[in-house]
Amino acid sequence: MSAEKSLEKSPRHEIAHLGHVELFTPEPERSLDFFVRVLGLTENGSQGDSVFLRTWDDYEHHSLKLTAAKTSGVGRTALRASSEDALKRRVAAVEERGLGIGWVDGDPGIGPTYLFRDPDGHEIEIYWETERYQPPEHLRPALKNQAQAYPGRGVSVRRLDHVNYLAKDAAANGGFICDALGGRVTEQIQLDSGVISGQWTNFAQKSYDLVYTNDWTGSTGRLHHIAFATDTREDILRAADISLDNGVFIETGPHKHAIQQTFFLYVYEPGGNRIELCNPTARLIFAPDWEPVTWTEAERAKGQAWGLKTIASFHTHGTPPVADPAQ
Repeated sequence: MSAEKSLEKSPRHEIAHLGHVELFTPEPERSLDFFVRVLGLTENGSQGDSVFLRTWDDYEHHSLKLTAAKTSGVGRTALRASSEDALKRRVAAVEERGLGIGWVDGDPGIGPTYLFRDPDGHEIEIYWETERYQPPEHLRPALKNQAQAYPGRGVSVRRLDHVNYLAKDAAANGGFICDALGGRVTEQIQLDSGVISGQWTNFAQKSYDLVYTNDWTGSTGRLHHIAFATDTREDILRAADISLDNGVFIETGPHKHAIQQTFFLYVYEPGGNRIELCNPTARLIFAPDWEPVTWTEAERAKGQAWGLKTIASFHTHGTPPVADPAQ
């Protein structure tokens, strides 16, 4: 096979980036206030039970689709393909694995969209055509290479950073992201039993986009957290003060992860979903032959980067809530 033909068949870089994510909330008004007033997102329309929100430097129509529901959890996660042909190839790869649902109407600002499920049942959609955000006059930035004016409201998160799913089998789902969508495992946790309990995958140079960690309940289709990135680590410290002043529950942090070295703060939004405010400290992966960094059970038992023990709820809280299997 020629090198040219081999490149055509490679799935690597056929997904450009994480586009947006849908979050379910049983407290739609309080959740909306949290994302707009506390985190600093901007409303950009609504449809049915959903409100579309955007961070100030994501270039597309929206970063978050907030949908009123009976319970919390994650809805569809949207990924943008790198071209129309790449979209067709990734659709074919998903269909070969029997996980496709089919073509659906995209959300506002999004063109033809293909919907499927990962092996754990989380809904994911991929698209190519997209509408670049055109800010109204009062949100027009001074710098033309910025999507929207800095809001100066609340935390003022810059972009949607990643989604961390809970799954019955992290490795099976991570493998699917790599094999069908062209992702790459950048870091992972391997227990003494040999089980891979968590995998961090990326699509481009950002160190991770989609994460899978094993669900201790054995359930499927649940969410651990979604994350928004800030400009600086100082913004994370400021976010803790803002959360305190606004009665937002702080689960853990500010601190630094050993895995991926992310500086973080975890809070719960009013609907019960865990939200990470993170600063990846400009950590990028350029090596085309990057090998996964594997963390052992003993290494993870040391806690976070500076030795802080990981809080127990970090391993047990997920959405939607489910009953403790031990009870």
